[in-house]
Amino acid sequence: MPEPTTVDALLRHRADDTPDKDCVVDPDTRLTYRELDTSTRDLAARLIEAGVTKGTRVGLLAPNSVAWVQTAFAVTRVGAVLVPLSTLLRPEELTAQVHTASVQHLITVEQFRGRHHLTQAQTIASTEHGPLEHVWDAAQLDSLPAARVSAEFVDALAATVRPADPLVVIFTSGSSGAPKGVLHSHGSALGAVRAGLAARCVTAVSRLYLPMPFFWVGGFSAGVLASLAAGATLITESVSSPDTTLPLVERERVTLFRGWSDQAEALARRADSVGADLSSLGPGSLEALLPPELRAPPGARANLFGMTESFGPYSGFRADTDMPRTAWGSCGQPFPGMEVRIVDPDTGDLMPTGETGMIQIRGPHILRGICRRDRHDVFTADGFYPTGDLGHLDADCFLFQHGRSDDMFKVSGATVYPSEVEAALRGIPGVRAAFVTKVQVAQRNRVAAAVICEDPGIAAGVPDAVRARISSFKVPSVWRFLDDEDAVPRKASGKVDMTRLRELFS
Repeated sequence: MPEPTTVDALLRHRADDTPDKDCVVDPDTRLTYRELDTSTRDLAARLIEAGVTKGTRVGLLAPNSVAWVQTAFAVTRVGAVLVPLSTLLRPEELTAQVHTASVQHLITVEQFRGRHHLTQAQTIASTEHGPLEHVWDAAQLDSLPAARVSAEFVDALAATVRPADPLVVIFTSGSSGAPKGVLHSHGSALGAVRAGLAARCVTAVSRLYLPMPFFWVGGFSAGVLASLAAGATLITESVSSPDTTLPLVERERVTLFRGWSDQAEALARRADSVGADLSSLGPGSLEALLPPELRAPPGARANLFGMTESFGPYSGFRADTDMPRTAWGSCGQPFPGMEVRIVDPDTGDLMPTGETGMIQIRGPHILRGICRRDRHDVFTADGFYPTGDLGHLDADCFLFQHGRSDDMFKVSGATVYPSEVEAALRGIPGVRAAFVTKVQVAQRNRVAAAVICEDPGIAAGVPDAVRARISSFKVPSVWRFLDDEDAVPRKASGKVDMTRLRELFS
């Protein structure tokens, strides 16, 4: 039987195949696959009654929860287009993204972590001349007028959705320039997710905890849709912290913990004091949470690599398996269906094997387009997407990433890749995190590093330690030692704000 290629078809398949299995769980609610199918069909009927139909763009502004998943599937199963919006957005950023994605209906929580999202959304709807027609309080969706729309009508509308129809407009982090609204179809998104399931070690028996927000591609792809595609159980919470996350992982017998390595390390440091039993976690989980005998040597496991435009990772290797020794430190190999080539950033000419250049990707699982941009501005003439990332492929097609093309810089005529210097710094015992950029001193580029150490006492030895690891022209000459992660300037996406980081050195 062919794999379902729309959200509605996949939901129905899971509800028929494993109706009583937990689908998604948060600290207050749990839903089986049957309950998810039934509840999203009912919510879809109410949304149709309120004016949502196939092709309507619906924004969703809320933290991770069972309700987030229900709303997302109710919207997308009938062919409306989901636009996940970050709870970190400032008012002007929210306004810009609503307009960029042509959001017509916006579902939002009243407030979260001090931000009054409902009020902001209502202000946009009442003062801006744009497509936004309705704003709904997410907590009041059940209070929408009882639908006169029948379940049969919902099913009939869902049956018109095709794999090529748009599924989601999801925004990039805006690491360089304004965030882009990236469009994926049902078929491209589900294809990308399935291509990466083996590398992520997600199977039908997985109980997956993923801390990434669902409004980013990492959470929506690797969490929400990956669990649905595999028939797994997704465990989530609106805010992750050691005091809540560790008991949740223990109580729900989480088998697979994916996400951010620094968060896993923070949880591991608190596990003993909280008294959490993490023995249910298995291979493929972030290694800081695993016992020593299940951990791999540094660099042996692939760093899954992808982006919003590829709907998550497009290159990797099984997270529970060491790569060949020659590939250590790589991002694994491109997933099935993905073409990767390396070109000269200036000329577009193909680079020889082993040479660094810009990574371009092509295949059935990448983006369908970018909001308000023509196709010829997005893709090359032969259909490749220029990622802006730098890397090289070895003779066995293992991909090594070397930072962003807009991050690389020259020092005394030699090229410096910040990611390489950061990796060398993080490899020094006692260095918790490192962030590298360029600064100008007397009109000349200098390598600058902001470093966080486990013990402030080791800071004095870090420059000499990194000098033994990398070429002299790559060694930072401008230093800033920070007390903790809170001192690192970040954008609404959570990524480091490089402009503000450079200001730390001034």
